[in-house]
Amino acid sequence: MNALRPFYLAVHPDFFGQHPREREVNENSLKKLNNHLECLQRPGHRTHQPTQLTFYVRETAGNASVTQCMNTSGFRTVSFTLQTQDLLSTVVNILKSCSLSIDHVQDSKVAMDLPHQNETIPFSRPIRWDKTYYTFTGYRDPEEELDCVQQLEPTLGSWLKKNVSLALERLSVSLPLRDDLQRLKTELCQQLEVTDIRWRKSWGVAHRCSQLHSLSRFAQQNSAVLHNIRGCTIIFAEHSGMNAAGQIMLGTVDVHHHWTKLLERLPTYYDLHSHVCLLEERISFLLGDIQFIYNEDLQPAMMLEDYYRMLTTFHQNFIVNRPLFHPRSLKGLQIILEKGSSAPSLLKTGQLRVPVTCDPTALQWFILRHAQTARDYLRKEEELKMEQEKLIKVCREKFWLERLYKEQSVSSEQMVQSCKRLLEEQTELPRIHLCISHFYSVLQDGDLCIPWDWKQ
Repeated sequence: MNALRPFYLAVHPDFFGQHPREREVNENSLKKLNNHLECLQRPGHRTHQPTQLTFYVRETAGNASVTQCMNTSGFRTVSFTLQTQDLLSTVVNILKSCSLSIDHVQDSKVAMDLPHQNETIPFSRPIRWDKTYYTFTGYRDPEEELDCVQQLEPTLGSWLKKNVSLALERLSVSLPLRDDLQRLKTELCQQLEVTDIRWRKSWGVAHRCSQLHSLSRFAQQNSAVLHNIRGCTIIFAEHSGMNAAGQIMLGTVDVHHHWTKLLERLPTYYDLHSHVCLLEERISFLLGDIQFIYNEDLQPAMMLEDYYRMLTTFHQNFIVNRPLFHPRSLKGLQIILEKGSSAPSLLKTGQLRVPVTCDPTALQWFILRHAQTARDYLRKEEELKMEQEKLIKVCREKFWLERLYKEQSVSSEQMVQSCKRLLEEQTELPRIHLCISHFYSVLQDGDLCIPWDWKQ
């Protein structure tokens, strides 16, 4: 996005090659920011919860006079919260937080960058300064700097050559912890009689082991309430409770007292989850047997109480203004219910994303217009996932990879493209844990991350 070029030039990870900690922080924050900006540009985008981001900012022409919060490496630490719901306000907030100029945003150039704000901008002609302007004023040409950043991006072969040994070194250190993690998880699943233990965030292996040890101590001291969790899935997350899928979430910052209170209330949660399932069935019947799904890969974490309130509002609205669908005519389609009052939309993965306050008549016509396309998308996504699994197996065998996986933000289509390109490479990656991501990085436990669309 042109309006954010000064910001990207100040925080791009390629400028932090000698500072791995700062580089990793910026990479992780950029992933969240780019996802937020992408969602804001979609028609009928959903409302986001406020998200705090932290960046290390290098000095550029636009912020050279700012010296506060400077660390010993010469970078400033900047934190800001993504909470605005329109693209223009978000861009301005980011630039101001980093002490960068917003003059170019106030110019008509934003009419090109911010298509959803055109009606509030008086002019639509973008301003492009002549190269002599930068020569005369001494300012840096943002287009030239962006080209330099892109040229700095390494090829896959050169980056792997420099970082495989570091990954193997970190991996060898983490292997005992990985074995300990798997052993602890297996023992706790058997002891607590739970289906699975998972994590909401991508914490490191040492952090996960610590959380399992904490759960083990809790189990020894609170055996009386553990019978309530049999047959469930436990997820370590930011907060304690039960999510919309009926899974038990244990807050990693909560003390054991909070866990005890949660497990004591589980019978009430189970009753509420039964009501949720019943409501989904009733609404599904009204909508031609369409299936309601809750998928954390496609939507933010949602607590069971919030989901129940949304379903109740949605159901009451449809009881009053009941749409007309033939029974079972939409069987096989999937719907994701979300907060807010935006327009319904169709995801590339085939799900119909519907706001809780959607007008029943408008929804009826939307579904009828997009039903066949949604079925095509669902079928294509299923085919992509099958192809993805086959390609992962082939890549693992060819390169002797210990593991090959992708981040949640990488789609199945992007993963398939990445695996096909990877098979054309001539390299050796024995015992490596390879993650298809959006940036180059070596994680603390030795996992190698490469962008899915890496440069040849």
